Amino acid sequence: MVDSSVENIDVRPVNKKENRALFAKREKIQPKKARGNFRRLKWIIMGITLAIYYITPWIRWDRGESGPDQAVLVDFARERFYFFFIELWPQEVYYITGLLILAAISLFLVTSLFGRAWCGYSCPQTVWTDLFIFVERMVEGDRNARLRLDKEPMSISKLSKRVLKHSIWLVIGVLTGGAWVFYFADAPTLLRELLTFEAPVIAYSSVAVLTATTYVFGGLMREQVCTYMCPWPRIQGAMVDEDSLTVTYHEARGEPRGPHKKGDPWTDRGHCIDCNQCVAVCPMGIDIRDGQQLECITCALCIDACDDVMDKIDLPRGLISYDTYAGQFDSDPDRKLNIRFIRPRTIAYGLILALVGAVMVFTLFNRSVLDVNVIRDRNPLFVTLSDGSIRNGYTVKILNKIHETRQFLIEVKGVKGAQAWIESGPPLGLPILVTVPADALSSYKLFVSAPSESLQDKSSDIDIVVADFESGETDVRTTSFKGPER
Repeated sequence: MVDSSVENIDVRPVNKKENRALFAKREKIQPKKARGNFRRLKWIIMGITLAIYYITPWIRWDRGESGPDQAVLVDFARERFYFFFIELWPQEVYYITGLLILAAISLFLVTSLFGRAWCGYSCPQTVWTDLFIFVERMVEGDRNARLRLDKEPMSISKLSKRVLKHSIWLVIGVLTGGAWVFYFADAPTLLRELLTFEAPVIAYSSVAVLTATTYVFGGLMREQVCTYMCPWPRIQGAMVDEDSLTVTYHEARGEPRGPHKKGDPWTDRGHCIDCNQCVAVCPMGIDIRDGQQLECITCALCIDACDDVMDKIDLPRGLISYDTYAGQFDSDPDRKLNIRFIRPRTIAYGLILALVGAVMVFTLFNRSVLDVNVIRDRNPLFVTLSDGSIRNGYTVKILNKIHETRQFLIEVKGVKGAQAWIESGPPLGLPILVTVPADALSSYKLFVSAPSESLQDKSSDIDIVVADFESGETDVRTTSFKGPER
């Protein structure tokens, strides 16, 4: 008789190449619950990532009276992005570009080392799909119970389970959409406005859209998002090589496969007993024994399922394991895994990461908290005053990037005998003292006049110097001073 300690499951890989038509109705995948080290790792990562997502908007960070106290905030009203002690202005959007580059190269590095580990453990689609399957299992039971329920005619019991399951899914969707909008406004205030129906329409519409996408992607489409909508499965093939660790079926050890009777020898046959446990737990509906496939997200649940079977039939674990491409052809279960983490591809990715990261850190911690922009008037180019001197007009914009009111000195250099004054004020000696509120941009109309005889040409270079009255931090902008033809 067949070894009774192992359940033989009648299941076919839905996404096996031979079973997949170009145009066909989706065949629902009902993955069996897996138990093992990788399943525990996925639970831990899911808990951490969901906690970060839902809790982060509620973390407070003191920025003084003039700044918001939310640690992470995309503030469209102030045109600012806050991340704990980091504050980015619109003109510093290149930091976002740098972060995207770091994220992309990190993904390339992880993929070259461990295959699609991001997809299997940390991708939002995987995390929320895992959560939705967990809810489905709690309400409707494990795989066999859900299959029986699908085949049953509609009844009060079946209807109540379906309504409960979909209701919980919708609640998760609402919580997901709600958590997302909290990143764009003060979380406690927006929550109160949402509950009292005083929030902006855009807040409700954003929650509705994200509720719908979370419900549809995590509850209804699931593996189809990864297979048909996500471009990464197509790209990642260029990121891996023969030394990348991927979930691997050791064909040399497992074949020829087939049922095994308890007490029979293992000579002249493989260790795979064709129980289909690896297929039953796969959320993507594939058979890892068919080799590397686009649909595989390397979640490693098939490893847990197979290791459990190997334990029951007293064979070494590792028939399915993380291994390199070459390792799948080795039949020795006691073979030590030979991993080459350091190779040209990973060195290149590591150097790019280090370079971009170092540049970003250096520029971030050495950036100025003062930004000055000077725009010269174009109409008129210049004005001849009654005493014969020439006057030019400029708009001076001073950006104070800290949460304290600051005073600045404005000085003009480069033209002999120049005088300067702020609009609606009398000509003053240089420098001019102005006050800029905390965390704000102030604009001043600056007039500069100079004796006609001090101008050597119709255009002369001048420097407009803005200096912090207390710290002495200085920003210099070079512009032109226009006069008549000589």
